Amino acid sequence: MNVSGNVSAIMAHKRTSTVWSIGPNVVVNDAIRLMDEKNVGALPVVDKGTLVGIVSERDYTRKVILKGRSSRETPVSDIMTKKVLTVTPSDSVTACMRIMTEKRVRHLPVLEGTDLVGILSIGDVVNWLLWAQTATIEHLERYITGGYPA
Repeated sequence: MNVSGNVSAIMAHKRTSTVWSIGPNVVVNDAIRLMDEKNVGALPVVDKGTLVGIVSERDYTRKVILKGRSSRETPVSDIMTKKVLTVTPSDSVTACMRIMTEKRVRHLPVLEGTDLVGILSIGDVVNWLLWAQTATIEHLERYITGGYPA
């Protein structure tokens, strides 16, 4: 199945383009609090303008809660994923789906060169697919019913 569109189209379709991030020396409790406030499941970790990792609710549950660590004392750098999978605005939706499925990740930071310009969640990709599917069906229905000018 070839899904049309690229990352920039998904980003333009998103309700908000704000990218919330956090520093590596911030304690995990503050990161979780920010995720809750902003209703996001992951935060890019940025140090001096450079993406150095990503921290997610999954990291928190597996690397803090299950290990009996203190979220008020543990820095984000201790639990973040350091080898971050990223995409660019020109990458295809299909490529994003492949990465998310094969690598079992739910969030992909979007980089333009070294600049963090967005983040895609699995929900963003699903919403895009639903929107694209609906648009295609409506287009085909107009075509079939003669809704196009001659």
